[in-house]
Amino acid sequence: MYIAGAWCDAQSGGTLDVDNPATGTAIGTIANGGAAETRRAIEAAHTAFLSFSKTTAGERAEMLRRLHQLILENQEELAQILTREQGKPLAEARGEIGMSAAYVLWFAEEARRVYGEIIPSPWHGRRLLATRQPVGVVGAITPWNFPSSMLARKIAPALAAGCTIVCKPATQTPYSGLAWGELCARAGFPAGVVNVITGSAREIGGELTSNPLVRKITFTGSTEVGKVLLAQAAGTVKKVSMELGGNAPFIVFDDADIDRAVEGGINAKFRNTGQTCVCTNRFYVQAGVYDEFVEKLSRATQKLRVGPGAEQGVELGPLIDSQSLGKVEELLADAVGKGGQVVTGGRRHELGGNFFEPTIIAEASAAMRFSREEIFGPLAPVFRFETEEEAVRLANDTEYGLACYFYTRDLGRAFRASEALDYGIVGVNEGLVTTEVAPFGGVKESGMGREGSRHGIEDYLEVKYVCMGGLDASAA
Repeated sequence: MYIAGAWCDAQSGGTLDVDNPATGTAIGTIANGGAAETRRAIEAAHTAFLSFSKTTAGERAEMLRRLHQLILENQEELAQILTREQGKPLAEARGEIGMSAAYVLWFAEEARRVYGEIIPSPWHGRRLLATRQPVGVVGAITPWNFPSSMLARKIAPALAAGCTIVCKPATQTPYSGLAWGELCARAGFPAGVVNVITGSAREIGGELTSNPLVRKITFTGSTEVGKVLLAQAAGTVKKVSMELGGNAPFIVFDDADIDRAVEGGINAKFRNTGQTCVCTNRFYVQAGVYDEFVEKLSRATQKLRVGPGAEQGVELGPLIDSQSLGKVEELLADAVGKGGQVVTGGRRHELGGNFFEPTIIAEASAAMRFSREEIFGPLAPVFRFETEEEAVRLANDTEYGLACYFYTRDLGRAFRASEALDYGIVGVNEGLVTTEVAPFGGVKESGMGREGSRHGIEDYLEVKYVCMGGLDASAA
């Protein structure tokens, strides 16, 4: 682990194996830390905050620009690490590392734009100021599906604001997280500003949420775990931001460009083997184009190449573990048992292990589990609808509200639907919409707060009101 500027083992000496999901073989071990190590990292971050919070925006921006350059200089090595521990195709891994660098550069620039306000005073002889200050020590917990860029979205704005941070990457993909410790050290961030700890999620999360020195928790992961962290953080009334689960609908209206919709559907469904929080979970296709869309989506899906992420040309890697594979099989069996028709795929891949064929299921219905549950795998159910109002109603019929997509060539419908869909992110005629310059986050049980864009730094700042009086008295 990386604590207070030094690499260290768990106090117990315990370790955890890390497996390559494409081969099932161990690629290394990590320290199995817990509450004691987390407490030490928090204390190091608190000590570092006392001085780091006083650095100028320009100084922090310069360190972040160095970090951005280091990420790009090491992009290939970082991508290789990511693919080995997570399984995604190397091309996608390179893209994720590039996106990580983009977030760092964006917030290097935003560090210099944390403006305050002078408020017109209702009183003579007083000036009212609103300033923004760093919130303090941040606890960041991130998932395995995007182990580099999820940390970039949290580390970069925290450092830009003047906060210090304790990061807990997922135990399935820890090396991409640990690499941030090394990169931040090389970029010149002082000891204790960035700490990376690995081990027990329960112990580490419990300490981060209960320790009063931690002033903010930022989490990306499941809604179930997010609710636990919210409850725990309430004890010390911490600032929180949560990017939680999704159940993204993908709507194809009968006036859509079907070929474009199929291309967008492939991107939105099968990127990272369907293991993304903004991944399409439900395809809704209007009756007049349903058969055409299913046929073309099926043909496009059959062309996708499945294999180990390190092999050239691979487009779908393995699922992260056998538990994820089992859930996909459960959802598929449930759908078939309730009348779903497997158009293509539908089996474990011939490669064995954690590989599964990209699968299209026609005649999906609301009775099937995946109409309510997040799939997180290469399973694409296609539902049929008749009217625009029905499509919007079905799309909104979920407790989640992260991302949605729809395709139409009707300008009026584009505005109507985008305003009626109850989601934080809406893609209109686009299946890939994530960028560091736009706000990322959801509504309802998909979370709170936004990452990226100018809004992404706000959750790491507190607004302080200063009333300065006695200004109308002349000097003696």
